[in-house]
Amino acid sequence: MYDIIIIGGGPAGLTAALYARRQNKSVLVLEKNSFGGQTVFSPKIENYPGFFEMSGMEFSEKLVDQVLRQGAELQIETVLSIREGSDGKIVLTDCGEYEGKAVITATGAKHRLLGLEREEELIGCGISFCAVCDGAFYSGKEVAVIGGGNSALQEAILLSESCSRVRIIQNLSFLTGEEKLISVLKEKPNVDFTYNTVVTSLLGEEELTGIVLRNTETGEETTMPLDGMFVAIGLLPDNEAVQGLVALDEGGYIDAGETTVTSCDGIFAAGDCRRKNVRQIATAIADGASAALAACRYLENR
Repeated sequence: MYDIIIIGGGPAGLTAALYARRQNKSVLVLEKNSFGGQTVFSPKIENYPGFFEMSGMEFSEKLVDQVLRQGAELQIETVLSIREGSDGKIVLTDCGEYEGKAVITATGAKHRLLGLEREEELIGCGISFCAVCDGAFYSGKEVAVIGGGNSALQEAILLSESCSRVRIIQNLSFLTGEEKLISVLKEKPNVDFTYNTVVTSLLGEEELTGIVLRNTETGEETTMPLDGMFVAIGLLPDNEAVQGLVALDEGGYIDAGETTVTSCDGIFAAGDCRRKNVRQIATAIADGASAALAACRYLENR
């Protein structure tokens, strides 16, 4: 029996573990992929207070080391469901069951897909979501980045350093990312922009060879040969494990405010998985601290 079980090992979950351990609570952190969450895939972090620049991997490694030093337990397991136990909550994973007096869900969000035929089949075969992970495979080749927000622009900047050509495809008439990133890209000779355009289909059998585009204003369709495509159109909350247990909003995010308290007694939500206006590392960490302290108060008053 743990005092607190934390689902998700990104900045929110790891910060929650840190704060809970400093309150002398026994803590188990369950993460299905890699500790650090989406932060691991960020090539450069420049907006975290106190640091001019660092990689997402560097930040994640430091946070994991800090949490381990505080005595939290970390396990790579996929949480399947949560149910009521005799003295708390029972968390079922792909490896077994764990019981905790309180649960903090910090599952974050996952990559949003375009919804095209054979899209999932071609992931890893020409379709990717992470330039840090897969950019080296496309050195000297031509790629497209789908999206116009900060994530898409950061991907494009990294890819432009090694790819022969980077084509940014945006469904709007403008880019939604930061002006600083846009300025950097507009100065690169191997980067071009296509606006008011969506991807309608994928070309290639076992490997992606190109995409079909449609201009949303004229309806005109064109074919764009490519070696690779990086999809960066946002994230979806990864809340399957708590669906039906806690209230979700219309977007599938956990309906919890700054208190991190959910509709289910003993369950708290932190980070990108909950309803909020700003999703940044700094806000995830704030959530983690709030959720841990809220869970500790709950344990003391139960």
